[in-house]
Amino acid sequence: MRNHTILTRFILLGLTDDPYLKILIFVFLLITYMLSVSGNLTIILLTLVDSHLKTAMYFFLQNFSFLEISFTSACIPRFLYSLSTGDRVITYNACACQLFFTYLFGITEFFLLATMSYDRYVAICKPLHYVTIMNHGVCKRLIFSCWMITLIIMSPPLSLGLNLEFCDFNIIDHFVCDANPILKISCSDTWFIEQIIIVCSVLTFIMTLVCVVLSYMYIIRTILRFPSAQQRTKAFSTCSSHVIVVSITYGSCIFVYIKPSAKDEMAINKGVSILTTSISPMLNPFIYTLRNKQVKQAFNDLFKRFILLSKK
Repeated sequence: MRNHTILTRFILLGLTDDPYLKILIFVFLLITYMLSVSGNLTIILLTLVDSHLKTAMYFFLQNFSFLEISFTSACIPRFLYSLSTGDRVITYNACACQLFFTYLFGITEFFLLATMSYDRYVAICKPLHYVTIMNHGVCKRLIFSCWMITLIIMSPPLSLGLNLEFCDFNIIDHFVCDANPILKISCSDTWFIEQIIIVCSVLTFIMTLVCVVLSYMYIIRTILRFPSAQQRTKAFSTCSSHVIVVSITYGSCIFVYIKPSAKDEMAINKGVSILTTSISPMLNPFIYTLRNKQVKQAFNDLFKRFILLSKK
């Protein structure tokens, strides 16, 4: 057998075989998924209907919320279905689609976070020119660039991955279709594609991290020059939500590469995957809402509108 199309199904092992633990995981993931989707949809709705949230910062936040919903929806619903029915089988095409969309949305998030850090740099370091520099046309081009760069980076490993051959072993040691466990069960020589994936991952990580770090170096230097403590506090508060989200995103990514042993590699990857696919998308709306007065005010105004409409 030398054709990967002969193998048409994979079996996802999931996280555990313990039936009671499966119930706990199902309830936990269902709650976090519902909170994630509802929270991010709320932010998208607020940025669409509230006139005070029509700036570049909230345009990027709107797109980030869309990515968070898309990213978690590419992974969690399929796993919830598997937990509730016991059906661990996933077709080759469904697995390929899940892998593609998970990486597409995940990588685009990194570039969008870098773009958002540049937006904060312009807002704080060049406030008088902010509206001119970050006009709607520029914002749309930046969003488009995030998607295009992601597709360009994904193209080499994706084209090589579609040519992988799989023999009689079709068990994937994960709860989603991820690159690492899939490469491990392939009977093709995967050395070259593994190197390509490493290069693309490092390139994405370094490019976006450099942008974030440089932006915040200039931001901190500018803020420290402000004459009053009140100005400095206000400036730092406008960046705090973004800094927290960046720390969670990059921190979880770095943690993947800090492996105590090869034996624990897959367990760590599964744990980090749970963090990135369920917990982070759930936390981000709360981080931006609780630490942003304009978003809180917009939410209160929207809530009051719903109350008035319901009374009518």
